[in-house]
Amino acid sequence: MENMVNFKQLENVYKNKKIFLTGHTGFKGAWLLKTLTLLGADVKGYALPPHTSNDLFNLIKGEKICNSVIADIRDKKKLELEILNYQPDFIFHLAAQPLVRLSYKIPCETFEVNVIGTANLFDSIRLLNKKCTIIVITTDKVYFNYEWAYPYRETDRLGGYDPYSASKACTELLLESYRNSFFNLNIYETHLKAIAVARAGNVIGGGDWSSDRLIPDIVRSLFNNKKIIIRNPSAIRPWQHVIDPIHGYLLLGLKLDNDPLHFSQAFNFGPESDDIFSVSEMVELAIKQFGKGDFKIEKENNQPHEAGILKLDINKSKSELNWQPSMKAEKAIINTILWYNKYKLDINNIDSFTTQFILESFNYEK
Repeated sequence: MENMVNFKQLENVYKNKKIFLTGHTGFKGAWLLKTLTLLGADVKGYALPPHTSNDLFNLIKGEKICNSVIADIRDKKKLELEILNYQPDFIFHLAAQPLVRLSYKIPCETFEVNVIGTANLFDSIRLLNKKCTIIVITTDKVYFNYEWAYPYRETDRLGGYDPYSASKACTELLLESYRNSFFNLNIYETHLKAIAVARAGNVIGGGDWSSDRLIPDIVRSLFNNKKIIIRNPSAIRPWQHVIDPIHGYLLLGLKLDNDPLHFSQAFNFGPESDDIFSVSEMVELAIKQFGKGDFKIEKENNQPHEAGILKLDINKSKSELNWQPSMKAEKAIINTILWYNKYKLDINNIDSFTTQFILESFNYEK
């Protein structure tokens, strides 16, 4: 199954446009940064420094392909200065504290980064006296999770058990408040700001080295010839390769820029609702693809709460954006392990490998 909008159509929208990208040094941010530069966009990134030298941002030579500002989104004055000096045409907001388990250790900081950081962004946008199209990236975990088998629709109740999930739900409430109060669609022609929300979760792909995430934990164990330790083997997750939500974000930006009144709303991005794997099935497939390895189950005492099942309804994105996932979960896992194998065998060519993968995924034609 292929996405319906190709590289050329996206290039027509983003080439030579000024894109302000928060969180550009993170996993998804670096994939989006690389894609935008391949589309010919002028990108200014704003984020904390990458954690390690093998982060994707460093592997794709991120500092050379964008104007990289290393700063904290909680620094309101700095953020405002960088946005107003740049005068962006688009803003993609990915900067966040993105980890559920870490949010139990630093709950206040999680809310500061995810909620107040977003408020700082919107306060800066209020001062921007030009048309700007804004995509805010949240998560599938914004939904109040009833732990049922039904996929969640964009109109379902927001909530959040853990600090991370709750902070992202708060981010969306904040966004709605700013949109109603300062960027009201009834007076769009006076402010020219359109804001949409993209919800995606369980994103996998090469270049993710985060702690307490399944794929990075698997890869580190396999690289070091250690048993993979899993905490919750029966948990069901709708895994998706990072290239699919990236495509969704760009497509949503295209649609929102063309028709701000209609597309200023939330959209889910994920796999088909029946395309799911348990954690143990995911690990077994990764081991098979890697060619060796084993795992063991270790239940933690006082383990933080994590959702057992959470699926998204993607019919709205399919019908209104003409978007659809380009690969099933099994293929997503295979492509992810393929990237890490390439990294281990030929790190010097991982940038060109990533580039080629993006171009092929976006139906690139010379």
